[in-house]
Amino acid sequence: MEIERKYLVKDIPFDYTSYPCRHIEQGYLSTEPVVRIRRDNEDYILTYKSKGFMVREEYNLPLTKESYEHLKQKTDGRLIRKKRYVIPIKNGLSIELDVFEGELAPLLLAEVEFPDEDTAFNFIAPDWFGEDVTFSSRYHNSTLSSLTP
Repeated sequence: MEIERKYLVKDIPFDYTSYPCRHIEQGYLSTEPVVRIRRDNEDYILTYKSKGFMVREEYNLPLTKESYEHLKQKTDGRLIRKKRYVIPIKNGLSIELDVFEGELAPLLLAEVEFPDEDTAFNFIAPDWFGEDVTFSSRYHNSTLSSLTP
């Protein structure tokens, strides 16, 4: 189960590049249901996600690099490339700041994952977060992969 909220970000009032960064590349074999492949640094993952917005079922399976490269040729739409910075905040939570590259630049999205729905609903976003787009399918990565530039 994945419980997360997502926000647009325009300006970041600090040097986010000093935080741990992961290089992510991902593509979609299907957007309904969501079936995604992802390279996360040197890890390769196949993911299934159920429908939904803030709360979704998510299943991850490991892939080899060779399987990932084979499946990458079968993805639909654009391959998403982004840098993900992990920024710890209070109550043991972390912000995952996605800095999109290529055609999706200069898009910035901040995601926060929660242990339960109550914590998610009661979350007060930092001042530098912009619009809450949790309930907008427009900012699902699966949608971003299919939009034309």
